[in-house]
Amino acid sequence: MTETKAQKSERLKRALNPWEGLAEIRRFAREGFDSIPPEWIGTYFRWWGVYTQGDGAGVVGGQGGQGRALPFFMLRIRIPNGLLQSAQLRTIAKLTRLYARGAADLTVRQNIQLHWVTIEALPDVLEELWRVGLNTTGACGDVTRNITGCPVAGVDADEICDASPLALEADRMLAGNAEFYNLPRKFKISITGCRVWCPYPEINDVGLTAIQRVIHGKPEIGFALRVGGGLSTEPYLGAPLNAFVRWNQVLPVIKGIAELFRDSEPLREHRERARLKFLFLRHGWTPSDFHKDLERRIGFQLDPAEPEHAPADVYRDHVGIHPQKQSGYCYVGSAVLRGRITPEQMDAAADLADRFASGELRTTNMQNLLIVNVPRLRADELAQELGAIGLPVSGSPFFRGAIACSGSEFCKLAITETKTFSRWLVEELEERLPGFDQHLKLHVTGCPNSCGQHWIADIGIEGKKMKVNGQMMDAYYFCLGGAVGLHQSIARPVGYRCLATEVPEAIERLLRSYLALGDAGENLRHFFARHSDAELRDYLAGQTVDAVVRDLPEGRVPSSVEG
Repeated sequence: MTETKAQKSERLKRALNPWEGLAEIRRFAREGFDSIPPEWIGTYFRWWGVYTQGDGAGVVGGQGGQGRALPFFMLRIRIPNGLLQSAQLRTIAKLTRLYARGAADLTVRQNIQLHWVTIEALPDVLEELWRVGLNTTGACGDVTRNITGCPVAGVDADEICDASPLALEADRMLAGNAEFYNLPRKFKISITGCRVWCPYPEINDVGLTAIQRVIHGKPEIGFALRVGGGLSTEPYLGAPLNAFVRWNQVLPVIKGIAELFRDSEPLREHRERARLKFLFLRHGWTPSDFHKDLERRIGFQLDPAEPEHAPADVYRDHVGIHPQKQSGYCYVGSAVLRGRITPEQMDAAADLADRFASGELRTTNMQNLLIVNVPRLRADELAQELGAIGLPVSGSPFFRGAIACSGSEFCKLAITETKTFSRWLVEELEERLPGFDQHLKLHVTGCPNSCGQHWIADIGIEGKKMKVNGQMMDAYYFCLGGAVGLHQSIARPVGYRCLATEVPEAIERLLRSYLALGDAGENLRHFFARHSDAELRDYLAGQTVDAVVRDLPEGRVPSSVEG
């Protein structure tokens, strides 16, 4: 009988805890790329945040649902809660310059991802990171991924609480823990004390959002709990449980959910359906079922949920100059277009953090970089300096709202190139619509797996191919009206596809239709919501056109996606 992908994966995971294989990695470094066995290339390296890099052609250049791999690696650095020190950022800059050909990206899970790393350099890179308190453990693989949190935890003037200690403790509890090295698939957690839910709890397997209640006349801060969120090819927004999680219950609850996930044998039967959300999507579970199972595992009952106030915001990016709770101080958030950052920019940002503040920086889920604890009187000067190094503190809605996955430049599973395309797209839209001032999330993803999170964007475009004069060309399929928070919704595939070169014109037509036809005070989300797919498709095309099918692939869902 032929072994399925799921069976092979489970067999390999039972055979070895990859975190115990450091000696093997060092041997591969001595003996070269050709000494690495397939099980390390295809599976075990991911537990170390490492996976092979594509040849630039993406999925179409290979076979079996994957493109051809080069003898180079992408390496993802785990940054819990996005908390960085200037010395750590300088080390990442140094490694990017020495070993990654200057190519680094901020990801949608507050990580920093390097490219072009060789097996010979890998042990040195890991050791350099360890020296400054950073690591890559569990940044990929069937384990707990980087635990995200509000990047301005502890300084946000409007936060409910500073939840970063919980995020860091949960990271210590799970990352590298042999009890949790073999989960059915990746496991994503966000914990936030902010009011705008900037780590996107709605799309995490575990989403904890701070909430305050009054009990026996005294205020108490705890957390609301969502479970099973995730995007990829079958997006699902996390299911709220009827639970108020007290501060001292957070870690046991997270551990209990991790155990529930780990022990769920039905989720190990298909790699494509191995995420926690599929308990709800395919196995008939309800939030009440999940709640009861969780309480059995943790051994205590959770109090009933308190009413939540979901944020109505769009960006959740913390870009700009904002007051801190510490009197006289503020934080300064710069927009990093499509997440691409150079070692020179990292060095300069680290220097600015030391010169103007306390040397503390933050990475965000919108691929941006912040500096905290800046004296208010020096904030404008810092903003000018950040702008001078290409990290502006203000920008057009297109610049600020753009997100892009790795794309075919580096990813073996991508259909289209995304990073250079996204920069060009933003520049085109700024030129075409210079006065546009609506908050806009514009997400570019190079394939249906949604590493660019197009399902929760106002305008989300998904990479495709179209044949033109016998040649396959990059194209994009439009999904509109995605949102999280108060008006949460999965973006609607509206049936319009066009060549990548035609995308700016299509978006211009759509946004001009909104400007001309939108009601007074109506934002984009409401405009999209009250128009049919056919109407939106016609706005994009500039004429009446028939719907185009998305052409969902039947191939594998990747084990490693951005973030």
